Amino acid sequence: ARRCSQRWRLPGWVLHVVVFFPPRFRYKVMKNWGVIGGVAAALAAGMYVLWGPITERKRRRKGLVPGLLNLGNTCFMNSLLQGLSSCPSFIKWLEEFTAQYKTDQQQPTEHRYLSLTLLHLLRALSCQEATEDDVLDASCLLEVLRMYRWQISSFEEQDAHELFHVLTSSLEDERDRQPRVTHLFDVHSLEQPEITQKQISCRTRGSLPPVSNHWKSQHPFHGRLTSNMVCKHCEHQSPVRYDTFDSLSLSIPAAVWGRPMTLDHCLHHFISSESVKDVVCDNCTKIQAEGILNGQSIENQRTTFVKQLKLGKLPQCLCIHLQRLSWSNQGTPLKRHEHVQFNEFLIMDIYKYHIPVHKSSQNELNQKNSEETTPGTKEGITVKPSDAEPPSGTKPLFMNGACSSSFLMSSGTFPLAAFPECSSPVYLYRLMAVVVHHGDMHSGHFVTYRRSPPSPKNPVSVSSQWLWISDDTVRKASLQEVLSSSAYLLFYERVHSRVQHQSLELRAEE
Repeated sequence: ARRCSQRWRLPGWVLHVVVFFPPRFRYKVMKNWGVIGGVAAALAAGMYVLWGPITERKRRRKGLVPGLLNLGNTCFMNSLLQGLSSCPSFIKWLEEFTAQYKTDQQQPTEHRYLSLTLLHLLRALSCQEATEDDVLDASCLLEVLRMYRWQISSFEEQDAHELFHVLTSSLEDERDRQPRVTHLFDVHSLEQPEITQKQISCRTRGSLPPVSNHWKSQHPFHGRLTSNMVCKHCEHQSPVRYDTFDSLSLSIPAAVWGRPMTLDHCLHHFISSESVKDVVCDNCTKIQAEGILNGQSIENQRTTFVKQLKLGKLPQCLCIHLQRLSWSNQGTPLKRHEHVQFNEFLIMDIYKYHIPVHKSSQNELNQKNSEETTPGTKEGITVKPSDAEPPSGTKPLFMNGACSSSFLMSSGTFPLAAFPECSSPVYLYRLMAVVVHHGDMHSGHFVTYRRSPPSPKNPVSVSSQWLWISDDTVRKASLQEVLSSSAYLLFYERVHSRVQHQSLELRAEE
């Protein structure tokens, strides 16, 4: 018999396949050698998948975070999870939200609740759970999302921003399915057919237990937009309308030659006023009706309104989505690749909606302030001329995304003294992560820039070390590299001053 051998090399494996053939079948074997080789290769690949390589898994390098295994085309999920894991307020909210599940001893809860599955992943990615693996598997997140009726394939290209809304909406659905404590006299709730006995718990003696705070609180990405409409004809203002948001989706305005595009340009474009034609004005209709003596019915007066958006409630964690989708004249989708400048710190005070004060109340308030304060003082405290309010008409020195390079490269605290008009911002945010998309509208790859987790010795601190993460590849990066990237998603977290921290603690105690 003649011996024919073929050798395949796989990582960690060296496989020898030995086949014996009689001389009369030599010609037929040589003719079908490709088929035999394919079968042997399939056998070797199957053994590699089942038992894996012999080499030991590498341990994670110090100062880095675990990567995530790409399950096909899951870079969109991996990049989003790395971004969320850099937001401590979101992880803290998940810990408070899932506190009630610790008392449930029935079956493993992490396979039933999205909040628990997400919390375990984010804690591992932020090095809050003991793991020495350099690569983690996030397939459990896709499995639990299927229980929430989200069919997300790991082999199809998806959008990281869409997955962000899937997670926030699913968390809200989980919160709405809270166990209720029904009073015995609440006959209407007890007679509801869709409520099972397990969802109803009653007490015949004593007071009802209070509802946990984590059921009442929204997730830290939850904010509110205000929509304000004013009639151009009679200047009547309609009631302010509030809408919720989980992320600010900003369109990129047309670039001006010679001027860089900044994040402030996108924010100003978002809240810029627009004219809405052919709107019924109740005030104009009322004025028109008062002018008619015979009491004849008149048609509703339609005028043009000016509509403006502002931020009614700013969240603790702010997610900003830069819309990079555009359409050509032929109707084909195109991606906008221009760089939008953004900073490590973001001031949102000028975009916050403030409740208008009546003129009489404002005059009384101004008169009271003038009696309590004198020129050169502020709230009764003497201040320097540089700390006083800037004169009206002067342009602010600070623009989000348009500071000097020396300020961008500075590490540590925010140098507020350099900007007199922003010396005490109320809504100050710090950059925590940036998600970047490489490619076009049909295919591409998501990567993440994020802050390194703080040291265990000082878990409250914020690290100045940045990391670049592409699925299972993790390396260190500089702040300049982060700010030079073409951002798709920006994750900011609000920075509270000492006074604001004290007021928050007082609220919590109340």
